[in-house]
Amino acid sequence: MSSAKLLDSMDVDEAAIDEGLYSRQLYVLGHEAMKRMATSNVLVVGLRGLGVEIAKNIILAGVKSVTVYDPEPVTVQDLSSQFFLRAADIGKSRAEVAAPRLAELNAYVPVRNLGGQKGQQITIDLIKGFQAIVLTDTTLDKQLEINDWTHENGVHFISASTHGLFGSVFNDFGPKFTCVDPTGEQPLSGMIVSIDKEKEAVVTCLDEARHGLEDGDFVTFAEVQGMTALNGCEPRKISVKGPYTFSIGDTTGLSEYESGGIFTQVKMPKVLQFKSLRESLQSPEFFITDFAKFDRPSTLHAGFQALSQFYTEERRLPRPRNSADASKLVALAKNLDADADEKVLSELSYQASGDLAPVNAVIGGFVAQEVLKACSAKFHPMLQHMYFDSLESLPDELPTEADCQTTGTRYDPQIAVFGKRFQEKIANHRQFLVGAGAIGCEMLKNWSMLGLATGPKGAIYVTDLDTIEKSNLNRQFLFRPKDLGKFKAEVAAAAVSEMNPDLKGKITSRQEPVGPDTENVYSHDFFANIDGVTNALDNVKARLYMDQRCVFFLKPLLESGTLGTKGNTQVIIPHLTESYASSQDPPEKETPSCTVKNFPNAIAHTIEWSRQEFDNLFIKPAQSVNSYLSEPNFLENNLKYSGQSKEQIEQIVSYLVTNKPLTFEECIIWARLQFEEKFNNSIRQLLFSLPKDALTSTGQPFWSGPKRAPDALTFDSSNPTHLQYIIAAANLHAFNYGLRGEADPAVYKKVAESVVVPEFTPKSGVQVQINDNEPLQNDPNAASGDEANLIQQLPSPSSLVGYRLNPVEFEKDDDTNHHIDFITAASNLRAANYNINPADRHTTKQIAGKIIPAIATTTSLIVGLVCLELYKVIDGKRNLEAYKNGFVNLALPFFGFSEPIAAQKSKYGTTEWTLWDRFDFPGDPTLKEIIDWFKKEHQLEISMVSQGVSMLWSSFVGKKKSEERLPMKFSKLVETVSKKPIPPHVKHLIVEVMANDADYEDVEVPFIVVRI
Repeated sequence: MSSAKLLDSMDVDEAAIDEGLYSRQLYVLGHEAMKRMATSNVLVVGLRGLGVEIAKNIILAGVKSVTVYDPEPVTVQDLSSQFFLRAADIGKSRAEVAAPRLAELNAYVPVRNLGGQKGQQITIDLIKGFQAIVLTDTTLDKQLEINDWTHENGVHFISASTHGLFGSVFNDFGPKFTCVDPTGEQPLSGMIVSIDKEKEAVVTCLDEARHGLEDGDFVTFAEVQGMTALNGCEPRKISVKGPYTFSIGDTTGLSEYESGGIFTQVKMPKVLQFKSLRESLQSPEFFITDFAKFDRPSTLHAGFQALSQFYTEERRLPRPRNSADASKLVALAKNLDADADEKVLSELSYQASGDLAPVNAVIGGFVAQEVLKACSAKFHPMLQHMYFDSLESLPDELPTEADCQTTGTRYDPQIAVFGKRFQEKIANHRQFLVGAGAIGCEMLKNWSMLGLATGPKGAIYVTDLDTIEKSNLNRQFLFRPKDLGKFKAEVAAAAVSEMNPDLKGKITSRQEPVGPDTENVYSHDFFANIDGVTNALDNVKARLYMDQRCVFFLKPLLESGTLGTKGNTQVIIPHLTESYASSQDPPEKETPSCTVKNFPNAIAHTIEWSRQEFDNLFIKPAQSVNSYLSEPNFLENNLKYSGQSKEQIEQIVSYLVTNKPLTFEECIIWARLQFEEKFNNSIRQLLFSLPKDALTSTGQPFWSGPKRAPDALTFDSSNPTHLQYIIAAANLHAFNYGLRGEADPAVYKKVAESVVVPEFTPKSGVQVQINDNEPLQNDPNAASGDEANLIQQLPSPSSLVGYRLNPVEFEKDDDTNHHIDFITAASNLRAANYNINPADRHTTKQIAGKIIPAIATTTSLIVGLVCLELYKVIDGKRNLEAYKNGFVNLALPFFGFSEPIAAQKSKYGTTEWTLWDRFDFPGDPTLKEIIDWFKKEHQLEISMVSQGVSMLWSSFVGKKKSEERLPMKFSKLVETVSKKPIPPHVKHLIVEVMANDADYEDVEVPFIVVRI
């Protein structure tokens, strides 16, 4: 079938984007880019390990269709990295076998096999009708033939190949390619305090935050008073003058600036010129992946051409570690570039027949993102040649030619690079994977291809407490729709055991999360039985905990994370590098509470306010009622310490007595009154206390700069946002009481319109908190009536035995539960109060749900980099320079590698130590024995001893306590002071001490481990 006919047969109606599936990716790419992708048909040629990795990532991302071409028969060697092939497929066409398995990844993306016969190469006739074409494992002559046609015909072209620890990519998106958003970062915006009327006018911003702009950026304006011609103007090019100032050109023809205004950065399209492959071979433009290897691309540019020439002449690739073949390849390369590095070229020859899953993951993730750039015009494409290598991953003891000979197994393409002896090390390695989400799935896939833990001593432990949700399917590629609701760790373990049956019985999956509560599960014995830990976590707290455990048990830790198109990797090696906890990001900037409460000026402030409202209306009151009904003496015990006892009692009375609904209609009435209170009465009260013409103590208008004067809203049932608030609030209130909701919007409209709203009169003397440093003042005119009267209105808990309210549990990914609907409506109503541009449901969901943007391409690449470090961990390298921490941003694109930071050295006396050192005391000694040992061995006086939160002893405790505690066995001492027994699984105690030297100076010493 011709490609054009095939594409006609696979046209599907362009449906709305499935936000449930693509949720996390939409926060990376946006709706516009995804819509452009949904019109793109992509062809992937070659379906060995690299081709299937690229196809997988493109299909998960959601283009219009993916067609694959590879009629060659499956060999046992293909199983080394092609995770969608099985032993039973040997002899069948690669594309025929892989296409249906690829199709399972995403129901919205049809996957077709272009057919073809064994030995038949791709031709120009077959490639017509596609918007983007990817060639993998294709000879240079064929790449040139295809690219000559695509360059002339406006088709985006990418070729890629991997050989052992080497990878190469070439891009050609045509002579004029328009990139609509080079970085993908959110447009910057900020508030303005002045604009000059000059030939080169300077804009001065509010000094709350730096503007962040760069020379050559473009901006437009809104809400400028006086110089109104700037509002909504054509984008103006800026020149940065300082962190709070920039110039915008001539404003002399405009009115005088008065006040206010917001600047917003405008993303300008960028037109890029690509050269054809034929031209690029002669005058290449290199994209540098590692600045420590600045000269490497030119060597590999010659090396990869020489490799293709070698294959054309010999009809085979160079043999592993064969010096004769290496000499020939070096000679061919030197003809092209006399300065090429012989050592690197020899390694390329030695590894030419190698096929490694981690390298395919790095190059495959990168290429897939380039395909998405071609289809969507979002993010900056790579110009134009990329060469990548990870020669540092080779074992310190290089394999011999004999050690690299084929064995007739799926691991041959890895043995070609590392040798049989190293393959045995990989097979007998024991790893603990913490997390089976996006990174975890990719990690297990790579490990199964490596043959990790397939040997007699090998083992993989994987833990994840989560179950599979729909939004996971877009990037956690081991999961399918049939797996929804099942445990991630179990499904992932079963899936990779299918990929490599050698792993059957080697993977143990658990649901217990890592943490202090599960140290009986992940115990001393557990850690003694593993060689290392790989984190695949999504939160800092768990990362810090695992880091602490790895430091204690002296285990290597591989750490990684992604955020949209950005990703990072970190290697933590005992006694060599710093740990994860040694350096941390600065804390996130928090919005002052008074800004959220009274003075919002950005949509993020109103979303934060509505998220708090959600808790204050549907979670906390129901929890308080339940505590009152179930906890004896709840009022006495809790309220006298809270400082807000009256408000809490009023809340319980309201939810349990005065406003307790008996019908759903009463929930609608309640919601209508809430609307009035939140969006009308409270705003009128604020303006009564601080009128629009109020002045500050210095005589300036109070409502200026970041403080926007609000307006009260009048309820209008025909306004969709007003009605949405009523519907969501009524349903959530009804959920608290177990009442059944209503589907017909007309019912809400009718009831809400009929509610008689009590007249509101603002109160005098109400203090408004202007900034967070001011003390909160109570309202002097608050409704009188003491707490005792309120408590008398409460029914006794014994009269409501078994009665409970249902607190709502916030869940962002269920579109039927009204949670995000309420937060969106409430936020946009408050935005209307303050004349802030509203946000759609999708944006609100990300901010309120603190969703981390994610895309499969970044995950794939980052995990590939982690696995390249795993080779080094398995080899047991002790040289800091051998390891690499990585940072990538696929949008720009950018790669940055650095050697890990060495563990910081501290000193006591003449002894140097790092965070990896400790004092070890076996046999449960007495406290006195420990103190005496320090005095005798290190001439250190111990002045304080603590364990956990317990201070066990200090030099200033009384004589009686000292005499009691010093002779105690350490375990007994801990139990005595903490008044808690030590759990039976605990075999050691971590102890901190304060010590002084002979000059009475404080000295830092390592922690102490007491074995009990």
